Amino acid sequence: MSKIIVTIVGKDQVGIVAKVCNYLADKNINILDITQTILQGYFNMMMIVDVSGMTGSFDAMQQEMADLGNSMGLRIQCQREEIFESMHRL
Repeated sequence: MSKIIVTIVGKDQVGIVAKVCNYLADKNINILDITQTILQGYFNMMMIVDVSGMTGSFDAMQQEMADLGNSMGLRIQCQREEIFESMHRL
């Protein structure tokens, strides 16, 4: 299994979860875990996804997710699990 950490941050608006989840489903990416909060109008979501069955490349997914975020005024970042863990180790 190959895991990717997806983080989404920005002003809350209708359709964020739907658009992101539709993109993932279209690419055959499975959501393993998800958490979201809305704090004083700001949306924050973190997902762990399995990309082992993904259609296309990780680089393309990373750019397409960033583009999706930009189109919605959000920041969407995708990182490989091992990179994320090494960056957040104490």
